[in-house]
Amino acid sequence: MLRTARTGHVVNHNIPTAIGNPRASARGGCQAVVLLVLEARQFVDQYGLVSVAATHVDWLGEFESTPDLTVQGLYEAYQSGQLSPLVEFLGDHAALLTSVVSNFFLNLFVTVIVTYYLLLDGQRIREWLLRFDDGAIIREYLEAVDEELEAVLFGNLLNVLAISLIAIAAFSGYNALVPESAEVPYPALAGALTGIASLIPVVGMKIVYLPLTAITALPVFLGGDSSVLIYVLTFLGVAVIIVDTIPDLLLRPLLSGENTHVGLLMLAYTLGPVVLGFYGLFFAPILLVVGLTFANTALPRLLGADEPDGLHADKLRLDDFS
Repeated sequence: MLRTARTGHVVNHNIPTAIGNPRASARGGCQAVVLLVLEARQFVDQYGLVSVAATHVDWLGEFESTPDLTVQGLYEAYQSGQLSPLVEFLGDHAALLTSVVSNFFLNLFVTVIVTYYLLLDGQRIREWLLRFDDGAIIREYLEAVDEELEAVLFGNLLNVLAISLIAIAAFSGYNALVPESAEVPYPALAGALTGIASLIPVVGMKIVYLPLTAITALPVFLGGDSSVLIYVLTFLGVAVIIVDTIPDLLLRPLLSGENTHVGLLMLAYTLGPVVLGFYGLFFAPILLVVGLTFANTALPRLLGADEPDGLHADKLRLDDFS
């Protein structure tokens, strides 16, 4: 626990412990990843996505079927020559692939070195900055930035993972209890997409589970078996209550940032990679949080602005709030 210098606001840096047992979460995450990989492969085979992609990537057209994504399956595919198109592609583009891999490990090395020495000497940097902090402005600003960055970067990622696991469990449990004609297609894949869609402002997860409900209900409706529609309505209720409403009420306040607007954060995640490349996916939200926190915390004190005390003078009647 950490308390800010002026406001006395308590900052909780133990978010993972509030979610549950880390071992159980990791075990559930591994099981979800396995289900997701299996269903993704089934989805690719069922809808012939390799054939569709082969119209734009020539060497994909030489694959007769998708190999099993296991060590034994890949080894057998290599022995039978099934992976020969991929091996030839890698050989033809060896220079480009070598450059990409070497740049990746160079960036990884720099990241590890910088992170290590920031953890090792971070206290010295903090003490040096606080030498110029007569009014505790820097201390309050750094603590506010640390709290908001942890909530925005780590909290949003944890929120996506938690909602994905909840959705996968809910959709899979629904399929286990209903007739085959009312089952949801690819529950693990749909659950993962639901978690990712939770980052989208306003519509959020509805962009996944509402079309999924329609896809599930369409065969039932065309088949004329209206008695099965009750199961589809039950699925919609499970998605709205268990997947959407409850996590939004319980998890989002715990994990999301308090001061960063969700819409601005979504724009930062969207426009960051466009303007700054891949690094913008992480750098743009950091810049947004640092800038907004400075404007909310340090800038008013540097300009000598008075902190608001109670109601504004123009809002003394109930009608003034409308």
